[in-house]
Amino acid sequence: MSTVFGTGFRSLLKREILRFVRRPRNTFLPPAITNILYFAVFGLVLGGRIDSIAGFPYILFILPGLVVLGAVSNSFENASFSIFHGRWNEYIHEILTSPLSYTSQVLAYVMAAALRGIVVGFIIVGVGVVFVPFAIPAGTVPVARPLYLVAFIVVITMLFASFGVLGGLWARDFDYLTVLTQFIIRPLTFFGGVFYSLSDIPGIFRTLSLLNPMVYMVNGVRYGFLGYTEVDANLSLAVLSGLTVAMLALDILLFRRGYGIIE
Repeated sequence: MSTVFGTGFRSLLKREILRFVRRPRNTFLPPAITNILYFAVFGLVLGGRIDSIAGFPYILFILPGLVVLGAVSNSFENASFSIFHGRWNEYIHEILTSPLSYTSQVLAYVMAAALRGIVVGFIIVGVGVVFVPFAIPAGTVPVARPLYLVAFIVVITMLFASFGVLGGLWARDFDYLTVLTQFIIRPLTFFGGVFYSLSDIPGIFRTLSLLNPMVYMVNGVRYGFLGYTEVDANLSLAVLSGLTVAMLALDILLFRRGYGIIE
């Protein structure tokens, strides 16, 4: 453990964290503005016309889903851009030839990207706290099961950061990263129960929705916030954790083989 998380790992982790912390207008301001629009349009305007879902006001029901959307998108984008940018400008070779193990390299990229996703998630909660009082007189955002909330947030951001590493190695130009984000991640998220309950869609479509991994992520975070879920939270957490470990192992293997780096 001391070898994996040694000085080299901490230095790379710090560099990756500073890369997005030093540019808050590029990394933290856009998701804040985007979610202000989401809460204003979906939460207040549309939410005022929708009855409560599962006993929760609509704006409160969509809050966990918006946290997932922002957290996973930023985790993926941070890791994929960092890896691809290093390949594009060929400075990733210095990291590969350093005394750092491949495990340390991958974990540094993944943990930094996951941290960005978690910070964005907190920002979205902060935006939600501002808007929720307009719909809920009490003006409180409950956290019914904080341990589940923390566990799901950490797992899903680590998972998508791992996917981001894979995407950064696979991409041949910046358009590849755009395709992955706009045509795979966002559609899966929007059809993952962010803005609606699974019970509100017809039988066959509900069954098909259960094939979408985002459903389990959104419901897991919703369970942490509200104590409400439409899928088994424990099973979801176990499967997502296993998938995260598998993706990390794949990233380490690809780093070791030089996939996408050594031509």
